[in-house]
Amino acid sequence: MNQIVLKLRNSPAISGAAYMVASGIAFAALNVLIQWLTMVMGFPSVSAAFWQYSFALIFFLPYLFRVGLRAMRTKQPFSHLTRVILSALGVQLWVMGLANVEIWQAIALSMTSPFFIVLGARLFLRESVGLARWAATLTGFTGAMIILQPWSDAFTWSALLPVAAALLWGASSLYTKVLTAEESPETITVWLLVLLTPINAGLAVASGIEVPHGAILGLFLVAGALTALSQYFLTRAYASADAAYVQPFDDLKLPLNVAAGWIVFGYAPAGTLWLGAILILGASLFLMTHESRKEKRAKV
Repeated sequence: MNQIVLKLRNSPAISGAAYMVASGIAFAALNVLIQWLTMVMGFPSVSAAFWQYSFALIFFLPYLFRVGLRAMRTKQPFSHLTRVILSALGVQLWVMGLANVEIWQAIALSMTSPFFIVLGARLFLRESVGLARWAATLTGFTGAMIILQPWSDAFTWSALLPVAAALLWGASSLYTKVLTAEESPETITVWLLVLLTPINAGLAVASGIEVPHGAILGLFLVAGALTALSQYFLTRAYASADAAYVQPFDDLKLPLNVAAGWIVFGYAPAGTLWLGAILILGASLFLMTHESRKEKRAKV
């Protein structure tokens, strides 16, 4: 029995999958908690984003002390700053979305981010976008439209908040792609951690920051810990196995969030969610496998 456990621990594939699933579980718990704080308890979403990531930064301090501020040495400070601003705005819109949109809808729509990356790579990085990429992108956005149903009387503009967050995160990913050509992963990570909190603080102060007390303060501490854990597990997943292998396990966050929303809030996803989600997930997986094959052919 001990030998089996040891083999499982030493297996990069199993470790990578386990860390990705653990990240998804922590992320689902975090989304439920943030939605409870903003939608049920009425805590302002802009302040919620600030406190969530402020407490997460505290839990990340051991990492910052380990790598040191020397990791911030860079020749591209403007690109780092722009990337973090995009990430911060994406976080703000995501939390606003959770304050107004049911979890299952928000998480499904946020998964359109890879398609924005494809479009951005074509428009700004002048990368070639072949038929496969265009087909996957159009399929993914079709799935998003099925979930959004902008033609329905039940449609509200707040449903676009997760899509806007996905757009900003996609733009941030493009900057990350550019930076990785010259910068180390440690430098990119440290710049994100150091700048994200003050940017969120500025947005919170501008909107009238609210300070949590009592039970709400305790819940934000838990939210900060979950944020740190989800990011840590995500990093370990990509460090343990190839990204092409672990990425499908990240797609489990959709059923995990649907289950969490149903258990805590009693949300019952509409049947159209599953059709739209299948289109988004299918297009995302197709895009991932297509790009992986292209990389392998290029190495031969």
